[in-house]
Amino acid sequence: MTKAQEIAYDLREQIQSGRLTPGMALPSESKMMSQYGYSRETIRAGVRLLIEEGLVVAGQGQGKYVREDYPPVVWNWTTLESRSRHANAVEGRTAGDQWASAIAENGNAPRQEISVSIVVPPPHVRERLGLPADGLAVARKRVRYIDNRPYALADSYFPQELVSGTPLMEPRDVSAPGGVLASVGLVQAKYVDEISVRMPTHQEAEQLGLPAATPVAEHTRTGYDADDRPLRCMVTILPGDRHKILYEVSTD
Repeated sequence: MTKAQEIAYDLREQIQSGRLTPGMALPSESKMMSQYGYSRETIRAGVRLLIEEGLVVAGQGQGKYVREDYPPVVWNWTTLESRSRHANAVEGRTAGDQWASAIAENGNAPRQEISVSIVVPPPHVRERLGLPADGLAVARKRVRYIDNRPYALADSYFPQELVSGTPLMEPRDVSAPGGVLASVGLVQAKYVDEISVRMPTHQEAEQLGLPAATPVAEHTRTGYDADDRPLRCMVTILPGDRHKILYEVSTD
């Protein structure tokens, strides 16, 4: 190993063994120079390897810290937004936004920052909604927090002509028995889900406070009515360090 790799190996072992715990500051550069007997530049090179691995993050000033753990959220996309959950909402067992209901059921505090605008949607969204090149969509963009920590981004797009004048134009949490779309006569009969894994964009990393080397899952769900007309396309960005996606698939 090089000297930098030796430093990274030792610090990595301390993190994995629990001697350096999440959120704990690494020893100062001066202390590590004395401990390892190497130059400041070599110490920095070793720490930089751990930053690139995502085990260490840079704080304010010169401080370096062990990356904090996020309690993982398990998403059962088989039942989320299902008719049974909406039926339960009518009966009072779940209420409001289905994501917020699922989080609250787990004993956590959900919160969303919501903005609404009329946009030319991204090409992949335009394609899934069957819009022409100049077609417009209503975009409901949400930053989702759990216990005041940013966990996900969820952007829902709707063909403008379908939802103009409906509660979906309001920049706040909206809900209705059976779902807001169903309440205005737009019933989603099926979903088509797509999942890809990639590195986040700069904007996504900033919004979610992502340390280096944190991949995200991009989950795209398109909802169709009984005539296969697309009604909604929701793109959710799920950081890999705080989410698990669960599906239950019938063998029939």
